[in-house]
Amino acid sequence: MAGNKLTPRVGVLAIQGDFDAHAAALSKAGAEPVMVRSADQLQSLDGLIIPGGESTTFLQFFERNQSGQDLWNSLKAFSAQKPTFGTCAGCILLASEVTGPAQTSLAALDATVQRNAYGRQLESAIVTGPTRLEGDPLEMVYIRAPRITRVGDTVEVLAERDGFPVLVRSGNVLAATFHPELSDDNRVHDYFVKMVRDSAAKG
Repeated sequence: MAGNKLTPRVGVLAIQGDFDAHAAALSKAGAEPVMVRSADQLQSLDGLIIPGGESTTFLQFFERNQSGQDLWNSLKAFSAQKPTFGTCAGCILLASEVTGPAQTSLAALDATVQRNAYGRQLESAIVTGPTRLEGDPLEMVYIRAPRITRVGDTVEVLAERDGFPVLVRSGNVLAATFHPELSDDNRVHDYFVKMVRDSAAKG
């Protein structure tokens, strides 16, 4: 059973990345976090977060055995129907096109994403910038971050860095090239949980 409209059940793909930090941010936003490691766990969820890490490591996990392949196929179906939020590597996995180099994706978001565009680990940074979310400006934590180099006509840009989109939304899909779970600013997770509630209310 999915959660109720006030306390939606939101999964966090718990394969790699700081999924515990995402779970804490979801709780703070009023959702019930659920750690997801198998396809069957998606059935009871109202929304899902795909966290950061290494997108290639994610793909290796999905390709390793039948259960991983089943999870990949279920993620593809889920992200086409229900609210899904990808951060950093999750953003890469959601994009319709990946460069630097090219790789397989869920193709849920009409965008092109360049992997590791902001440099190595040592070039990680915390910056603030304008956003269309309430309470401008927004703190953004970057760790070997990708860059969104193209967005489709249906994609709304909610924040930018150096002229490039860093937080975007298209329908039920939200994506960030940074790590909102590592910031004390919970507005991005608040925004996503509202997306989930609105979707649940529509049935």
